[in-house]
Amino acid sequence: MDSAEKGEEKFAILQLPGKEPLRLPIIKGTMGPEVIDIRALGKQGYFTYDPGFVSTAACSSRITFIDGAKGVLLYRGYPIDQLADRCNYLRVCYLLLNGELPSKEQYQEFEGQIIHHTLVHEQIHSLYQAYRRDSHPMAVMCGIAGALSAFYHDNLDIYDPEHRYSTAIRLIAKMPTLAAMSYKYSIGHPFVYPRNDLSYAGNFLHMMFSTPCEEYEVNPVIEKALDKIFILHADHEQNASTSSVRLAGSSGANPYACIAAGIASLWGPAHGGANEACLRMLGQIGTVDRIPEFIARAKDKNDPFRLSGFGHRVYKTYDPRARVMRETCHEVLNELHIKNHPVLDVATELERIALSDPYFIERNLYPNVDFYSGIILNAIGIPTSMFTVIFALARTVGWISHWTEMQEMPESRIGRPRQIYIGKPLRAVKKQSKKTSNKQ
Repeated sequence: MDSAEKGEEKFAILQLPGKEPLRLPIIKGTMGPEVIDIRALGKQGYFTYDPGFVSTAACSSRITFIDGAKGVLLYRGYPIDQLADRCNYLRVCYLLLNGELPSKEQYQEFEGQIIHHTLVHEQIHSLYQAYRRDSHPMAVMCGIAGALSAFYHDNLDIYDPEHRYSTAIRLIAKMPTLAAMSYKYSIGHPFVYPRNDLSYAGNFLHMMFSTPCEEYEVNPVIEKALDKIFILHADHEQNASTSSVRLAGSSGANPYACIAAGIASLWGPAHGGANEACLRMLGQIGTVDRIPEFIARAKDKNDPFRLSGFGHRVYKTYDPRARVMRETCHEVLNELHIKNHPVLDVATELERIALSDPYFIERNLYPNVDFYSGIILNAIGIPTSMFTVIFALARTVGWISHWTEMQEMPESRIGRPRQIYIGKPLRAVKKQSKKTSNKQ
């Protein structure tokens, strides 16, 4: 395939067997690599093969940009470290939904809308009773999120901008309530209602850890750390769960069903379950003196063991979210005065090795955001089974922002990936004799 320019337009010239050269437009986004528009291939009887869609742009988007080679993550053009340092989660939510950071007045209005939608319909409480107490909270969240469309069906016209926006507000506001309820149900505690006088992160901590017997005092260091975790996980471009939301949404499905699809996709250990897998790995190592054994296994090509929480599919250098999370992690550990904690001791030593061992440095196997967020959540008392639920809570704004953007894009159409068929060729079903047919 060669490239050619015509005026300001650029084309890739593709020579197909027995056909005239095909001119494929080359599209340039605001940032990132140029993209070859292959839509004309289908009319020529061809399509491309790209398992995992690692070289395929399924949509255009204005929301998030990632440059994995340089370790860059931008929300609407703003660097993630600046947003985490200078904004709270709700300001970032407004940014992702609306494209710009809010003014003081816009923020107050937005915050008020969120605060007054944190309650869930009282009948939703009874839905939890249908689940076993030992159900994984993500199983519960998948079902409850989809069921929201049965309770809030008064504004499900996906073509109405006001309906889309009010649904986004409801999802962002209610997800912490539903997540905390999943936890409370699993341990047999009564549900705790949200409080409008607390911050978004503070309210979630309150619903998680307070009981009717005594009030829970929100620690500002923990509150700030959790708020940063929410910001860092709010969006990450066209990952598996976001793509699931978009694919479900492309059929015209209601937004609650689409978010449920995102939650289901996020549940996988290769995606949102990574920090849960990381904590299990730390528990498997057990003590600091066993770390050399597992480091040796990680370096052994013939050993299937791999260190969870190190490296990233997209980032080929230090994950920019991990830089922020590393500092926050140490702030939390210092605040809680945690000493002689086996899991955290192992994590701290693994971090030291990964940042100094040439094997890890040469392969860009730095601790990622899942490594640090898992340590923080573990330190503040959130059970491992809730890690991915918190990820889903934070990512809801990203999902609904992409869903909304997709509805507004005139070029959006129902998703329909193609395949290379490698099964049996055309063959006929043999006719059965009448005797055989009668016996059957």
